[in-house]
Amino acid sequence: MFLPLPAPVPGSSPLSPGAPGAPSEAELLAFAQRAAADAQLVSSLPLDPKGRTWMRLNGPGDSEAWLIGWPPGSGTGWHDHGGSHGALAVAGGVLTEHSLAAAMPTDGWKTLELADGIDRERRLSEGQGRAFGAHHVHQVLNASAEQHAVSVHAYYPPLPLMRRYGRSGQVLRLEQVERPQEWA
Repeated sequence: MFLPLPAPVPGSSPLSPGAPGAPSEAELLAFAQRAAADAQLVSSLPLDPKGRTWMRLNGPGDSEAWLIGWPPGSGTGWHDHGGSHGALAVAGGVLTEHSLAAAMPTDGWKTLELADGIDRERRLSEGQGRAFGAHHVHQVLNASAEQHAVSVHAYYPPLPLMRRYGRSGQVLRLEQVERPQEWA
C-alpha cells in the first residue's frame, strides 16, 4: 500500500544523487514498475477526460513519486526535472517520450540551438519503463485519440523545480521555471 508523502522534516535536506543512501536510477525504476503493477493503486486514481490527474506516492529513500493519469491527446511539453534523476513506468495505455540524447546544461542560458541527430523517441506500453539522469530534457505524450494512459514517476532528490521549454525546430527556449509550491 502506498501512502501520501509526509512533509519534510524542518532543517533536513535530501541527499544528492549518488550519495550513500540516495536511491539510484535503477531503484527508482524498480519502484515505479512495482507501483505500476499494483492494480489496486492504479485503479484508485480518478481519471478526468479533459485533464491529467495525479496522486503523490511515497517513493524509496525519501524520493518524490507520482501516479499520473493521461487523457487521450495530453502531454507535458518539453521540460527537465531541476537536477533530479528519475524513472517512469507505464501502468496502462501507451506513452511516447521525446527526449534529447545529451546532458543539457541547466543554468546560464535562455536559448540553445540543438545539434542534428539529438532527438530520441520511445514508445512505452504497459509494464515498460525507463530511468534517466539529472540533466534529462523530454516531453511525454499520450498520443491515443481514445484511451487513457496511467504511469508512475519517481524523482530523487524531490523535485526542487521544473524548467519548461518551448521548441521550434532545432531551437530550445527556456520559457518558465516552476517551483513545487505552484503544483499544489
